[in-house]
Amino acid sequence: MSQVVLQELPPVGSDGAAIAARLGIARHDIIVHPFPDGELRVTVGPAAPVTIIHASLDRPNDKLVALLLACEALRRGGCRRIVLVAPYLCYMRQDAAFHAGEAISQRAVGRLLAELCDRVITVDAHLHRTPTIGEVFPGIAAQNLSAMPAIADALGARLDRASVVVGPDAESLPWVRDLAGRLGLDHAVAHKLRHGDRAVTVEFPDPARLQGRPILLVDDIVSSGGTLIACAEALKAANVAAIDAVVTHALFPDGLRDAFTAAGIRSIRSTTGVIHSTNAISLAGLLAEALRGEIDAATSEPKP
Repeated sequence: MSQVVLQELPPVGSDGAAIAARLGIARHDIIVHPFPDGELRVTVGPAAPVTIIHASLDRPNDKLVALLLACEALRRGGCRRIVLVAPYLCYMRQDAAFHAGEAISQRAVGRLLAELCDRVITVDAHLHRTPTIGEVFPGIAAQNLSAMPAIADALGARLDRASVVVGPDAESLPWVRDLAGRLGLDHAVAHKLRHGDRAVTVEFPDPARLQGRPILLVDDIVSSGGTLIACAEALKAANVAAIDAVVTHALFPDGLRDAFTAAGIRSIRSTTGVIHSTNAISLAGLLAEALRGEIDAATSEPKP
């Protein structure tokens, strides 16, 4: 029996196969069959003592149920350790109850996943006021990887050296500073004021510093697109030379691309954290490296 296998929830992109190939392990599809009433039948591949489940948790409601059922089948089949690789981690935005009766989704989903899995690996989790990913997953190991090394490797040779790496708000400063440092470029962040789920205003404290320069606009998650559009419009008002955008997780519908173009965004690229038409930057190498220790530990342990 193989000591480590990778199993993948649908939809299946290229990263699962690439991770398995880099690690030299077998890969299986997890088959999810929806019944007419909305319930799911889930069938996993052959279990191994250590199973890596690759499942980006965008559009999460059915995926969380499928993951629950997959873990039940794997444990019953003899799996002793489950490592969840969820490049996009759902339900992280609600980390507090702002009104009476509201559920704290981050806490609920974090506890659920901690009960199902022995380790969670994610990328650029949207944590807001939660200081570390470990606080989301009590009692298990968890890593929140940065996509910036993969983005820097993919884009570095293409960028004008006069480019400025720009973030849409103060929250983006850590990854904007990191990416700019890796690329050897200047950086700036905007001041954002949110008026609702889709309404924001953005301004730059020193727009003259951006005038005439190419901009690489960086964000972790784009869903409604409001922040990205507002930021691009503020940059266009500052008379920048060009605006290209890169995001870790593209959750927006393809129909928004026309709105991005109208706002002045010349191109938009995303990582493979969520399967999307803008995918241009693979996370397979980053994730495989984070998983290398699982292979080493499993192959060095005496067989039961």
